[in-house]
Amino acid sequence: MSFYDYSVISAKGEEIPLKNYEGKVVIVVNTATGCGFTPHYKPLEEMYEKYHNRGLEIIDIPCNQFGNQTPGSDEEIHEFCTLKYNTQFPQMKKSDVNGENALPVYGFLKNEIGFNGFGKGVKALAMNAFVKDKESPDIKWNFTKFVIDRNGKVVARFEPTHDMKDLEHLVVRLLG
Repeated sequence: MSFYDYSVISAKGEEIPLKNYEGKVVIVVNTATGCGFTPHYKPLEEMYEKYHNRGLEIIDIPCNQFGNQTPGSDEEIHEFCTLKYNTQFPQMKKSDVNGENALPVYGFLKNEIGFNGFGKGVKALAMNAFVKDKESPDIKWNFTKFVIDRNGKVVARFEPTHDMKDLEHLVVRLLG
């Protein structure tokens, strides 16, 4: 199976085939409204505004599996993101990214690129101390980002501790 064989559910309950994103550079990100990494919405929105017309899409999947940091309804999450960060990229239905109820596309993404550490720096050290299971490919925290190229290949996984500028550099390169 490929990335394009899956679908996600919009915040309004509509099934969205990922085949709709063929030929685009896609960032799939599990988000949270009450996390220390929630400010990632700002650079994500900035990238979306700069590069959407060149083929960038962002698939925002709110998730409440990490510290109960996304307790609101889909409507409340959308209101928070649009008012606080002026997000324009589409938000999907709040969903699980790990476990038996995880969205199937997340099984595919994690199988393509598993967890490879939080990197270096103070935040990375803190996350390494906090997260116990470093062996599984599972998502370890909010704002883990997967990048899919224009051909549907999963080319990178950015943990929340990775520099957002590195993510943007990759997106620019993939957009050509």
